[in-house]
Amino acid sequence: MTGVFLQVRLDSTRLPGKALLPLEDYTVIEQAMRSLKVVRADIFSLITDPSSASQLVPLAKKWGFEIFIGDKENVLKRFADAIKFYAVSTVIRATGDNPLVSGELANNILEYHKLKNADYSGYTGIPLGTGVEILNSEAILKANSLSDNVYEQEHVSPYLYYREKEFVIKRVPVSAEFYCPDGKVTLDTSKDYYNIKQIYRQLYQGQPIGIQNLVTWFRMNIPEEYYALAQ
Repeated sequence: MTGVFLQVRLDSTRLPGKALLPLEDYTVIEQAMRSLKVVRADIFSLITDPSSASQLVPLAKKWGFEIFIGDKENVLKRFADAIKFYAVSTVIRATGDNPLVSGELANNILEYHKLKNADYSGYTGIPLGTGVEILNSEAILKANSLSDNVYEQEHVSPYLYYREKEFVIKRVPVSAEFYCPDGKVTLDTSKDYYNIKQIYRQLYQGQPIGIQNLVTWFRMNIPEEYYALAQ
């Protein structure tokens, strides 16, 4: 089975509660969930911590996501525990600060990952904040059992891609139509939020913004408008 694990917590130090900030008619986390519902997966779950769960439960139910509550600090363990709970063999890891995550790209890299029997797969060259990581569950369970590194435990995947001789790692250049490495739509700061809101005001029409429309927008606005906003 394949699971979409959308990692989210509400106590970010730089922008607290960012997952619940409004973006047009929904919150940031809802826009992410809406985008990911097109992914060809069996399980959809918000992977969160005890302090965040109560505020996320109603939103998860609204969009057909389950809630898994795990270790607050050790995210690698949280994912390993969720893997055991849902009995999935493949994890599509996304994060709640990426409302413009692309379901289309997720499906494409998932197909490639399974074809290559990889342990880790992800696109390169896409706008930051539009991608997902595809992870082999057994590899994550192994990482959780062996890693004692705090950074690896906080970020889930580094244990794998720091050990390319032990795992099958696929960093895949995206096709030319989606290539836009200078684009950034991940939400870390209030300035990021301002920039993302401008994109939504120009492109959003009630449905998740497609990756092609987003890339076209960036190509029309970089560097003049976008970098003027970002600086």
